[in-house]
Amino acid sequence: KKIPYFNKFYKKISQKMLYNLAVLADDDTAPVDNNAYFFGYMGVASALVFANLGASYGTAKSGVGISSMGVLKPDLIMKSIIPIIMAGILGIYGLIVAVILGTGIDANYSAKKGYAHLAAGLCCGFSSFAAGLAIGVVGDAGVRANAN
Repeated sequence: KKIPYFNKFYKKISQKMLYNLAVLADDDTAPVDNNAYFFGYMGVASALVFANLGASYGTAKSGVGISSMGVLKPDLIMKSIIPIIMAGILGIYGLIVAVILGTGIDANYSAKKGYAHLAAGLCCGFSSFAAGLAIGVVGDAGVRANAN
């Protein structure tokens, strides 16, 4: 005895797999998918959000180190501001990538471009987030070591 729900589920999964294979093979006969816009804009948003999360963490963590160091040696504050500048640049990188990806979304937007923009946005966002964490930790320790 066959289970009708399983057959419907299997048919839907098979169609989706064939669609994804057609998209990845850059087949022009692939049907237009409006979900491509979702993936594209998620790439834009993730580049912007994660890059700025990393920048804000790096700025905050380094700023705490500069504040505690400034109490003991206020003449070294301007020398120790480099980690904050480096962390701020991460946010600018995310903004630049988000603008580039956002301008690439047009009326002839395919699912392949949507997946590519999602991957590019995640790549930029997560790498900037990790760099912001590293800048925060190393910047805080470096500023405190500079005071000694």
